[in-house]
Amino acid sequence: MNMFILTICITALTALCAGYLLRFVFAKMNANSAEQVSEKIINEAKLLAQTKSKEAMLEAKLIVDKERKEFEQEIRERKQAIQSQENRINQREEALDRRVDNVDKREKSLLQKERDLVSKEQGLSAKIDDIEKIKLQQTQSLERIAAMTKEEAKNTLISSMENEAKRDAAIILQRIEQEIRDNSEKKSKEILSTAIQRIAADHTADITTSTVQIQNDDIKGRVIGREGRNIRAFEQVTGVDLIVDDTPDAITISAFDGVRRQIAKIALERLISDGRIHPARIEEVVDKVKKEMDTHIKEIGDQAAIDAGVILNPEIVKLLGKLKYRTSYGQNQLQHTLEVSWLAGAIAGELGADIIFCKKAGLLHDIGKAVDHEVEGTHHQISADLAKRYGESPKMINAILAHHEGFAVPESPEAFIVAAADAISAARPGARRESVEHYIKRLEKLEKVAANFKGVLMAYAIQAGREVRILVEPEDVDDKQMQVLAHDISKKVEQELEYPGQIKITVIRETRAQDIAK
Repeated sequence: MNMFILTICITALTALCAGYLLRFVFAKMNANSAEQVSEKIINEAKLLAQTKSKEAMLEAKLIVDKERKEFEQEIRERKQAIQSQENRINQREEALDRRVDNVDKREKSLLQKERDLVSKEQGLSAKIDDIEKIKLQQTQSLERIAAMTKEEAKNTLISSMENEAKRDAAIILQRIEQEIRDNSEKKSKEILSTAIQRIAADHTADITTSTVQIQNDDIKGRVIGREGRNIRAFEQVTGVDLIVDDTPDAITISAFDGVRRQIAKIALERLISDGRIHPARIEEVVDKVKKEMDTHIKEIGDQAAIDAGVILNPEIVKLLGKLKYRTSYGQNQLQHTLEVSWLAGAIAGELGADIIFCKKAGLLHDIGKAVDHEVEGTHHQISADLAKRYGESPKMINAILAHHEGFAVPESPEAFIVAAADAISAARPGARRESVEHYIKRLEKLEKVAANFKGVLMAYAIQAGREVRILVEPEDVDDKQMQVLAHDISKKVEQELEYPGQIKITVIRETRAQDIAK
């Protein structure tokens, strides 16, 4: 037993020693391994440090090189700026040198001129003395030759100077009068141009026919009706002529009265759209359209009065609305009336006249054209009679009658303004339906007719052909023959020319006195 324990103890001791030896060996081996790892890490760190150092050095060199290049570029730019400034300074110095030289030259020139002037003054003084002596001698000689004293000669000279001064004064007065005429013409043109620029009216050229578009020509037979009863009933009720011809997809309505033509057009369009076309239905539709047209015409008149800014009698408003369907030589009469109203108001504003009166007179000046196909007389007289019937003043009636020359004498500035506005609206090219070629040919023919008379020097057609001014030779035509010549030319124009409205013939005879100054 003791042997067994001893054996165990020895075994345990042996195992302990063996374990210690093994631990020592393993520790030695671990120490060597750690030393190797540490050495490897140190070597890698040194290598990394060297690489980083090289990269840092390279980056530093790049930065230094970049900064050096930028510095050199900045140095070059500064050198260029300095060089440019030096060049400008040099140029300024050269310019200053040239100016100094010029100043020196001018100073020398002025000094020379001063010396010359002094010498001339000295010579002039001597000459003045000589002139005074000669003048005294001439005065004595003139007194002896003319048998006049100095005082008598002075009075004669003063009288001559007075006559010359009067003549110069007359010339100056004539020039001033001409300037006044020129300025007045310029001022009047400014007023008219200002008035025209302040309005912008649309112009439409309506004719005596209207066209109704249809879908196919089969409708024409339905409009005509059996044995033409539908078309006869339509024409009888509306008072227009219905033209159903070979024109494709269209029926033409013809009538001088624009209101009737518009009623017929609307009624026919409704009948075609409805499809029921027979005499009873035609009469029913036309009556309904007539009532609607009366309301529409009143609305048009009210709007025109509002646009012009005036208050009118309700009956005149209705007549004013009818002017929308009335034309004068292709010019829409309502647009013309509104334009005259606006122009007259603008001109009155420029001249300080009654603006409201002029606008109202512009609306009423052609109101008679709304019924001139129903009432006999000129549209001037019809317009004046209507204005008088609805309580307008005598001044207004005169302005209406006098808006065309030859019917009445204008009795107020406003009457002249209305006449001028009417002439501007109607006479300017483009306002009325007329081609440019026909317009030019008419003016040329008018001038040619006037120029063919004996004694006529020149003929000018003005105001869009509404007036022709004729200059005659004063030696061939005297004052008494002027009136006869104007009458003969007007008769010749009436016989040979076709023209709208009237043409005023003005004969001008001017006597001139000429001389040549030598």
